Amino acid sequence: MPQTARLLPLLVLALFSLTALAAPPPVPAPPTFDARAWILIDAQSGRVITSHDADTPHEPASITKLMTAYAVFQAVRAGKLSLDTAVPISERAWRSEGSRSFVDLNSRVPIEVLLQGVIVQSGNDASIALAEAVAGSEEAFAGLMNEYARRLGMTQSYFENSTGLPGERHRVSARDMGVLGRAIVREFPEYYRWYSQREFTWNNITQRNRNGLLDRDPAVDGMKTGHTSTAGYCLVSSAQRDGMRMIAVVLGTPSVRAREDASMALLNYGLNFFETRRVHPKGTELAMPRILRAPGGKAAVGIADELYVTVPRGRGGDLEVAVEVEPKLRAPIAASQPVGRVTVSLDGEVVAAQPLYPLADVAEGGFFRRLWDTIVGWFT
Repeated sequence: MPQTARLLPLLVLALFSLTALAAPPPVPAPPTFDARAWILIDAQSGRVITSHDADTPHEPASITKLMTAYAVFQAVRAGKLSLDTAVPISERAWRSEGSRSFVDLNSRVPIEVLLQGVIVQSGNDASIALAEAVAGSEEAFAGLMNEYARRLGMTQSYFENSTGLPGERHRVSARDMGVLGRAIVREFPEYYRWYSQREFTWNNITQRNRNGLLDRDPAVDGMKTGHTSTAGYCLVSSAQRDGMRMIAVVLGTPSVRAREDASMALLNYGLNFFETRRVHPKGTELAMPRILRAPGGKAAVGIADELYVTVPRGRGGDLEVAVEVEPKLRAPIAASQPVGRVTVSLDGEVVAAQPLYPLADVAEGGFFRRLWDTIVGWFT
C-alpha cells in the first residue's frame, strides 16, 4: 500500500479531532428540583437561563427582607437617614414574632446595625424598626415597598409587611425576586457586602448567616433565605466567578438542604455552561446618522446602558451586531428620545437589544441650515 494511502485515515482522524476540540462544549438540559418555582438569571445581561413557574405568586417568607433592605438603602441614598442614625425600638418591633436580632425595647440602635440584623440575622424586630424609621409605620412602609416593586417592574408581587410573615396578599414571583436581586447588586454595591457576612453579634448574642451556600462555595456571596411552614424553604442566592454573576431564586422546597442543593445546581449550571460578554459600554458612539436641521447635519447616537449578552459558553465569537437608525430624523431631538436600536444575534436569533439615543441633545441649526434641509427635504 502506498505511504499516502496509509496516512490518509490518520489525517482524517486528526482533522476530526481538531474539529471536535474547536467546537463549543454542549449545553445539557437544565436541572430540575422538588420546588414550587425557580429561576436563574444572569445579573449583567438579565437573560433568563432557565425557569419553572417563575411568574406565579408564592409566599416569600423572609426573602421579603430583600425589598425591606432595598427600600432602606434608597432612604439612606436620598439623605432621609444615615447609617449612623439611631432608631428607637418600639414595642411593636420588640414584640415581633419569629427570627429576632434581640434589640431592646426603648433602646436606640443605628441604621447600620439594624440593616445587618435584617440581612445576616433575618431579624423581624430589626425589620419593623427600620420600617417605622423610614415611613412612620410598617403599613406605610409596605406601601413604599410596593411602589419600588412597581418601579422595578415586579408585576406579580405584593408586600403587606417588612418581615415576610404570612399575609393574605403577601406574595412574590421567582422572576420578580430575580429582578430585585439584580437591582440590589447593580444599584447598591457598597451595601451588598453585608449579604456575604457570615455572622453578626448584637446584645452579646452572635447569630450565623442562614445562607449555607456561603460555606459551600467561595463564589457565592449572597443573598437571603426564607422559611415558614406555608412558604416552605426559599432562597435567593448569587455567585460570581471570572467576572460573571448569576442570581438564582428557589421557592417552596421541602428542606434547608433541598433549597441549597437546588440553588447551587442552578448557579453552577449558569456559570459552567454560559458566558456573558459586554458588547458595548454605555455612551459608545454606534452611528453618526444624517439629521435634518441639526448643526452640521449629523449627530452621534449610541446606547444609554452597558450592553451585555449571555450565550452558551464558546459562542461569544459568533455574535452579530446590527445598528438600525430611524430614517429622516429631524432636529430638535432630546437625548432621551429613542432614534433606533442595536441588536445582537446568534444563529439568526436576537439575544439582546437596546434602544439608540442621541449622545447629547440635538438642537436646531441656524437659519441657512434649516433652509437648506427644508429644500433637500422636498426632493427626498
